Amino acid sequence: MEVQRELSEIIRREIKDPRIHPMTSVVAAEVTPDLKYCKAYISVLGDEEAAKATIQGLKSGEGYIRRELARRVNLRNTPEIAFILDQSIEYGVHMTRLIDEVTKDLKDRS
Repeated sequence: MEVQRELSEIIRREIKDPRIHPMTSVVAAEVTPDLKYCKAYISVLGDEEAAKATIQGLKSGEGYIRRELARRVNLRNTPEIAFILDQSIEYGVHMTRLIDEVTKDLKDRS
């Protein structure tokens, strides 16, 4: 959990890459027991292009992000980070919109 919080802070406050969308969040971070690898699930509230650009920006900044993570979190090893796009929040927002449209249509008919 500490890794997830620190990754969020680093991405939000430290990274100045213009490709990274301002509405980017770390949904989850899974670190292997040997601390060598970390899967960081990233959510981007934007279109598909913004999401792809954000992931590219994060991948290109991985070295810096790992150094900052090592400085902030006391781990034996600093894990290699794989940034994975998590679209579950975006999917949820989309489904909520669809449900709202259907219920509005039903109310209008009655």
